Amino acid sequence: MTDVKWGIIGCGNVTEKKSGQAYNKVPNSMLVAVMRRDSAKAADYAARHRVGKWYSDAAALLNDTEVNAVSIATPPAFHLEYAIEALKKGLHVYIEKPVTRTAAEAQAMADAVKTHHGKLTVAHYRRALPMFLYVKDLLAKQAIGDVRTVQIRMWKSIRPDIVADSETNWRVNPELSGGGYFHDLAPHQLDLMLYFFGEPEKYHGYSLNQSNTYPADDHVCGEIVFKNKVVVNGSWSFNVAESQTIDLCEIVGTQGKISFPFFGDWVRLENEAGIQTEKFIHPEHIQQPMIQKIVAYFRGEGPNPCPVEEAVVLMQLLDAFTT
Repeated sequence: MTDVKWGIIGCGNVTEKKSGQAYNKVPNSMLVAVMRRDSAKAADYAARHRVGKWYSDAAALLNDTEVNAVSIATPPAFHLEYAIEALKKGLHVYIEKPVTRTAAEAQAMADAVKTHHGKLTVAHYRRALPMFLYVKDLLAKQAIGDVRTVQIRMWKSIRPDIVADSETNWRVNPELSGGGYFHDLAPHQLDLMLYFFGEPEKYHGYSLNQSNTYPADDHVCGEIVFKNKVVVNGSWSFNVAESQTIDLCEIVGTQGKISFPFFGDWVRLENEAGIQTEKFIHPEHIQQPMIQKIVAYFRGEGPNPCPVEEAVVLMQLLDAFTT
């Protein structure tokens, strides 16, 4: 493969800034086609972003002979179907998180990757951001000694300010998303826990719908014990007062603490040397560092930055916390 020529299936809000423009800014990568069921919106997207071709039918995009890689950015209910169709055609696949609605669907996708010998990467793009690579480096250097506990708190109001708007608010329709805002936001957080601490040994949790504002549960708690004996406790609530919202991760060790927001721009290190806070400026297109790694992987020039097998483990965590 000389150049990675992308087609986006589902060119909605998530692709406007986070990813869509980045495909043309990474070397050996270009966006050549987009698809959305609403033909007027597909045409508008293509015109605004100077994309040569647009479709209102996913099959038409998948049959476009110029396209050799697809970005699947639809609601999760359609991820498995489109990924399998793309793999059958020999196309490489980059798929938004959550990778599917359930762990069983994720495993079916992993099986399809093996069956069709395709390349597929999951969009846990925070793995490639300098802010979280800095945290990973602090842990590797044992800046806080041996990690003992991790506390995650994600409390938001009924309509979280960090969630992209959509006309149908499909994120709180379990048939389309797999759950609610937890399924939309927690994959970023829990994937970083897997990235930082490795393989989990056991995990459990519970969820409930406290406010009955929409069909999905709006309160989730979970606990993970990793094989290296790190314990993670998480609390997610999407029905608190605006004055009580919080996005915070605290990693506590034998010699100090690392604190940061998952959707913020700072990391604070506290240890015997004192308190140090680093600020970060995220890329204009936040998925661009990940896309650069994916292009290298698709071209045979680097490893897979997030294999589907790791996303299967993540979905097992989500299932355990919410079913």
